[in-house]
Amino acid sequence: MPDYEAIAKKFDEALKALREITPTYQSVNDLETETDEAQFVQAFRKLMRAMNVMQSYTDFDWEDLPIEEQEFEDYKSKYLDLYQKVKQDHQKEKTSILDEIDFELELIHKDQINVAYIIKLLAQLKEEKTPSAAAAQKKAIIDLLGGDIQLRSKRELIQKFIDDNMPFIKDGDNFNDEFEKFWQEQKVLTLDKLCKEEHLDKAQFKALIDAYIYSGREPIKEEVIKCLDNRPSVLQSRAIGDRIIAKMKEFVEVFVKGMVA
Repeated sequence: MPDYEAIAKKFDEALKALREITPTYQSVNDLETETDEAQFVQAFRKLMRAMNVMQSYTDFDWEDLPIEEQEFEDYKSKYLDLYQKVKQDHQKEKTSILDEIDFELELIHKDQINVAYIIKLLAQLKEEKTPSAAAAQKKAIIDLLGGDIQLRSKRELIQKFIDDNMPFIKDGDNFNDEFEKFWQEQKVLTLDKLCKEEHLDKAQFKALIDAYIYSGREPIKEEVIKCLDNRPSVLQSRAIGDRIIAKMKEFVEVFVKGMVA
């Protein structure tokens, strides 16, 4: 296994190459051709590979790197924007140079922005002293939420926390506790709404969700149907079961996945 210094050197070289193409993450917006975009994708992909290796070492420390963590995440957001563009073009049956590039999303999954990181940014937003600085920080957070695969599902709720709760958080309050309180309240409200809409026994359905979270095994339709107040006809059961399972998976995606630091 190569030593940390050797990997760090590769990271520095990859970062230098990336900045020759896009000096800042905003520069990605100025790339004029798909060839230019492909060069950025390949350069940032190389940087991510080095980053993932570096993070496996105990010597890893963001403070020692020539790029700040948030800037790295900003670049990653732009990388995901281009991936999304490829997906949309593919759906429209458009051909693109980027179609031939492997975005290696497994690299992203190894280093997803989690909610703990977003909370840290929100706390910084709360400390901003001027409206312009606060607006810039808020935009950066929303952009990150929109660009990350996992956190995109949480964007609406985090936006709600920023708009409705943050103005009332005092300097002496524990920011993490306030966010956790908000998140749990929204979790309960959402589950209540889901159960009411689908006429589900809340206790039974929550037990089914807990089992899914613990085992990762998607419930079968019969298990879901047993949670209903009234059993539907055989013809209705399939559609109702599929719909409820889809809502359950969305609930877990929003309120459970990515919530651990």
